Amino acid sequence: MSSDAKNHPTSEAMTRRRVLRGMGLTLAAVPLARLVIACGEGSGDDTNTGGDTGDDAGTGSSTSWATGGTAAMTMAASYPDPFASGIGTTCTLTCAATLGPCYATTLERKDISEGHDGLPVRLALLVVDETCKPIQGASVDIWHTAPHGLYSGEDASDFCTSGDAEARAARWFRGVQTTDANGRVEFDTCFPGWYSSRTIHIHFTIRVNGNEYVTSQLFFDDALDDEIINTQPLYNTRGARDTTNSTDTVISADAVSDYVLQTERMPDGAMLAWKTLVIRSSLDNALCSVPGGSGGPGGPPPGGDGGMGPPPGRDGGMLPPP
Repeated sequence: MSSDAKNHPTSEAMTRRRVLRGMGLTLAAVPLARLVIACGEGSGDDTNTGGDTGDDAGTGSSTSWATGGTAAMTMAASYPDPFASGIGTTCTLTCAATLGPCYATTLERKDISEGHDGLPVRLALLVVDETCKPIQGASVDIWHTAPHGLYSGEDASDFCTSGDAEARAARWFRGVQTTDANGRVEFDTCFPGWYSSRTIHIHFTIRVNGNEYVTSQLFFDDALDDEIINTQPLYNTRGARDTTNSTDTVISADAVSDYVLQTERMPDGAMLAWKTLVIRSSLDNALCSVPGGSGGPGGPPPGGDGGMGPPPGRDGGMLPPP
C-alpha cells in the first residue's frame, strides 16, 4: 500500500474544461482470457438482473438515481443481501482478462470514492472455489474510472490520467478488501464513466496468500449504461459514449452477458451491484480465454493499450453535442 496516497475529494463543480480533458482518454487492452461466471448466483425476491429496465432498476427515469457520491447512501445499513438465496451447486471458473495499463497502487478500504461526486454504488462480490465453497481471506482489488472517464494515480500511465493534475494526485476509485468467512467483500463507489474505445467496466484482481488467481473485468447492462450516461447529472455532460458492450475492444458481443453485474436501485437512489466470482482451487489449474472484441478473434492488436491510442487533440478530437 502506498503511504503517499492521500484523499483528494473532487471539487464541487466538475468544470466543462475538465470534462473535455477527460474525454481525450482512450484505452483498450489485450484480452488474455475469458471470464465465465455460471454459479447460478441467487438474490432476494426483490432484486433485478442487470438487464431489467423496470422502475426498480432505475431505468426510464432521470430522477430515479441518487447523486452526490457515497455520502448519498443514507440507507446503506438496510441494503439487502443479494446472495441470500444461495448460488446453486454449479460453479464455473472465472477466468482472466487483461490487466491493462491503468493499474496503480491501491489502498485497503471499503469506500473508494475519496468524496468524488457521482451515482453511488454498493458493489458486492462473492468469491468461491469450483465446488462453490466460499473463500475466506482472499484479497479483492478493484479499480475503475471516475465519472468523467479518468483513472487516478501518479503511478498510472499519463495515458490513463490524461496527464490531469487532479487525477494524478488522487487515488480515487481504487481499493482492496479481504473476503470474510462467507467469501464476501463490499465496496462503496460511484458508477464509472466512459472513455473512447471501451465499454463501461470495472477491473478486479483476486489474490490468495499473495498469489494472483485471476485478473478480469466486469460490466453493466447496455441499457443501464445508456440511461445513466444520457440522463444523470455529471455523466450527461459528455455526450453519448462511442463504445457499447457489443462493440467493445476487449470482449466479444456474444460473451459479454457472462460478465454483466446484476443491479438494483435502492430506496435511497443508490445502486446495488453484485456478482459471484469463481477462482481456481489450485494455481496448477489452467485459465480459459476471453473471446476478443472488435479487434478480431484474438482481440485488439498487441500493445499495452490494445494497440490503440487516444484520438488526436487534447480533447480527443471530440466535442460535446451542440
